[in-house]
Amino acid sequence: MSASSALTFRNRLGELVDVPAVAATRLKNDFGSVLEQALKGGAVTITRHETPKAVLVSYEEFQALVRNREANLNDLSAEYDVLLERMQAPAARRGMAAAFDAAPAELGRAAVKTARANRKRR
Repeated sequence: MSASSALTFRNRLGELVDVPAVAATRLKNDFGSVLEQALKGGAVTITRHETPKAVLVSYEEFQALVRNREANLNDLSAEYDVLLERMQAPAARRGMAAAFDAAPAELGRAAVKTARANRKRR
């Protein structure tokens, strides 16, 4: 296995770790020791002709990745629901109707005003 690796990832603890590489042939012949390395370090890159082709990830790292993704999707879903509810409010509906009925010059002025306000916030 190469001592250095071009690949890194954040493990379940948030630490940036190097991912060692192993040739596919070695993996076929010596799976047990490669698996142990993945279990200790969280992941091992599988290479073919010195090109990364796959990653062997410990189950613990996989679970952490899946749980984090689910939590993030749940957070986004809740945020989306709140935004959708706000968009359905009477004031938002009136605002959208006014925007669709506005003349191009009015829209331009509103865009410039919003851009200036956003610049001031930065």
